[in-house]
Amino acid sequence: MGAAALPLVAASGRAFAAAEMLGMAPPKFNRFKLGGFEVTAILAGTRTVPDPQTIFGMNVTPEEFASVSAANNIPTDKAQFFFTPTVVNTGAELILFDTGLQGPATVAALQAAGYSADQIDVVVLTHMHGDHIGGLMTDGTPTFANARYITGAAEFDAWDMAGNEGFEKNVRPLAEKMTMLDDGGAVASGVTGMLAPGHTPGHMAYHIESNGKQLVLGADFANHYVWSLAYPDWEVKFDRDKAQAAQTRRKMLDMMAADKTPFIGYHMPFPALGYVEPRGDGFHYVPASYQMMIEG
Repeated sequence: MGAAALPLVAASGRAFAAAEMLGMAPPKFNRFKLGGFEVTAILAGTRTVPDPQTIFGMNVTPEEFASVSAANNIPTDKAQFFFTPTVVNTGAELILFDTGLQGPATVAALQAAGYSADQIDVVVLTHMHGDHIGGLMTDGTPTFANARYITGAAEFDAWDMAGNEGFEKNVRPLAEKMTMLDDGGAVASGVTGMLAPGHTPGHMAYHIESNGKQLVLGADFANHYVWSLAYPDWEVKFDRDKAQAAQTRRKMLDMMAADKTPFIGYHMPFPALGYVEPRGDGFHYVPASYQMMIEG
């Protein structure tokens, strides 16, 4: 066998060093058009959480939880959590929905997507859990210095007298700049609040519509693409009213499945955009592929 037939490295007598392991690198943002709007989901954080049945499926047996997980090729000992604020550019305003766990991480994710914190015109809070309000303040100063703030009236009232440390630290200093919405209230033209209680007393999702195109920002009505969607009656640790949360899940999922409306779920696998279809007594999550890339 001649030298020409040998592999290049052997023929040349050189051995190249192995490439450095660079580690996992999830995408930082996902942007698409929705009618005349631009929607950008940003990854403000992700972490691995042990023992997921201490959070999901609390009212089913370990055997059922394990069986469902195995059927969907996901482990039972760990789950990956994602934290996905969303930016909607209406052409007139830049609206940020939720602020992540910490201001610096959310600002870095915004910058990766091409935005700066001082460009945000409106901050909308879907509810008052720490992973949604934690980025409001950075070192005691508002992270989004030029923004006004919107949240649900029922949600603010539920936390107002609770003495919650995160609320007092992050929300209270901005209370005078907040507009309170009721169910059906408008953030802007084409951006409408939808009361979706149970996870918290005044938890709100948001319906986005532009030029006939629709999207739901679901926030935390469902927090896992299998354990919440396929089994909406499974109890979730962080749902304050578990029966009401299950009722809300079914209502939201029924609506989105019937209307074929895509949604962004704050904790869905990034880029957190998908569809819902009925399956058995529950629903099936269908991640978006190229649907939102096709204009027209």
